[in-house]
Amino acid sequence: MKDFVKMVLAVICGFFIIGILCFILSMGFLGAAIASGSGTPSLPKSGVLKIDLSKVAFGEQTLEDNPLSGMDASSLMSGGGSTAQTIGIWDAVQAIHAAAEDPAVKYIYLRTDDNVSSVTALGEVREALSKFRTDSGKPVVAYMENPGTGEYYFATVADKIYMSSYLGASPRITGVGSQMMFLGDLLNRFGVNVQLIRHGKYKSAGEMYTRATSSPENREQNQRMIDSIWETIGTQIAEARGISLEELDRMIEGLEINFPQDLIDRKLADELLDREGLENKLATLAVVDKFEDIKWISFADYVEAKLVPSKAKQKIAVIYADGEIIDGSAKSNVAGDRFASVISKVRADSTVKAVVLRVNSPGGSVFASEKIKAELDLLKADKPIVASYGDYAASGGYWISNNCEKIYSDATTLTGSIGVFGMIPDLSKTIKDFAHVGVESVTSHKHGDMYSLMRPFDSDEYNYMLASIETIYDRFTTTVSEGRGIPKETVDAIGQGRVWTGADALQINLVDEIGTLEDAIRYAAVAAGDPDLAQWNVKGYPAPPSMMEQLFDAIGKNSGNDNALVAAFKRFTSPQILARMDNDIRIK
Repeated sequence: MKDFVKMVLAVICGFFIIGILCFILSMGFLGAAIASGSGTPSLPKSGVLKIDLSKVAFGEQTLEDNPLSGMDASSLMSGGGSTAQTIGIWDAVQAIHAAAEDPAVKYIYLRTDDNVSSVTALGEVREALSKFRTDSGKPVVAYMENPGTGEYYFATVADKIYMSSYLGASPRITGVGSQMMFLGDLLNRFGVNVQLIRHGKYKSAGEMYTRATSSPENREQNQRMIDSIWETIGTQIAEARGISLEELDRMIEGLEINFPQDLIDRKLADELLDREGLENKLATLAVVDKFEDIKWISFADYVEAKLVPSKAKQKIAVIYADGEIIDGSAKSNVAGDRFASVISKVRADSTVKAVVLRVNSPGGSVFASEKIKAELDLLKADKPIVASYGDYAASGGYWISNNCEKIYSDATTLTGSIGVFGMIPDLSKTIKDFAHVGVESVTSHKHGDMYSLMRPFDSDEYNYMLASIETIYDRFTTTVSEGRGIPKETVDAIGQGRVWTGADALQINLVDEIGTLEDAIRYAAVAAGDPDLAQWNVKGYPAPPSMMEQLFDAIGKNSGNDNALVAAFKRFTSPQILARMDNDIRIK
């Protein structure tokens, strides 16, 4: 007994010591961050602007540099976590435009390995880099060591692509793909019966829990999404390298791109270089005697130094609906009450003359989506509102935005998913056969325990849930019909929960134009009566979290948010009806 007490006390002391160490480390990081974050970065009078995809992540809004980025209390001890700083797409694009006119920037150097950005975000920045080359006449050069398909796609915007000549350097240009995971068999082994009620044969968000393989409809839509995304980026790669898409497809299909020399032989890169060769090339381009004389300009520093707040009084508000649509007022994701309040404040602000709704969401709560859409409808009555789609604008994300004056989508955006589902697990067999626990319900009415998870639905309860699903689906299709001016029967035909890429959505009138966030903001400026963006203060709402908020969130002191596993469990067990697509379809 004495040894047991000693062991318990030792464990408690261990946790206490680890907690103190984590606190000391976090305070050290905080002090360093405050010290390093004071003042505007000093840029060299002349140098090379470097965009390193392992150091920069292109996201929806720029976040203050956070030394604890991607780290929790346990990873503080192990040194884990991502070090990439998040730069908002709008800020990144504006900085590249500024570099085109900046005599201090000699050229742009891209390092594309270890990318952490989505292919959709890369596409928007790639377009800005292409414009940089055309407008400035300055070169863009790229260097690769182990490029994947998305990383190579980004590199093809460059005038010259250099590949490492070292043994072990390995191109991994094998096309695009995604994985679907199915837990149906596993859950059945544990006696879990997942009751899925849905409208839409393509509404696949609940299939993960009910099937061992995809349904034919789910397989069909996923194959078309992958093919469409490849058609977009494959065509751009082929055009950039002066070959046909058919040639590129043949190379990839035949696994012909295996070694660095294969890239040269097939005109996919320009030269193989070792370290010294690369340094000599970069020095020559920078017009300096040796590599050590090059003055490097960090892209994150350049963004911070060049993009000073506009003094213009008239504003274009960019409302960022970034994340899952959830109920409540949480600071994370697209919380219904919080976003309704943000939209209401934007509507009341007389200095805001136009609005861009930037959607990067797979959807979520129907209830929250309706709250947000109601506020957006009021906003549209007062001010022009334009939609811009990022990686996702699906299900609830499409629900809230389809009534905008104009919708811009990236070609690789995943959108549509006009469908509804509900999901309730029955754990009665698990509890009885595996946990050997007996459960008895005592209720005032026959159906008082239908949401207890301890028994399956009877036919009346199933139909009760189905009635809600059908009513909400009817509301969804009516909303899209009115917002897009499409007959309701047509909406139902292209709906059924099916997810489309932006390129395919354009063909069926779910979006108006393939374009970037910048295109949407320029359109909003025209709609507000002044096409000169220099006369506008483009302001993001809600404000991104400060460095302090990120730090406290990272060490678990101020987040108040569920981690991904807990959030997924809540979706699995909560008796709510969702307008949401699968969130694991992401191609990089």
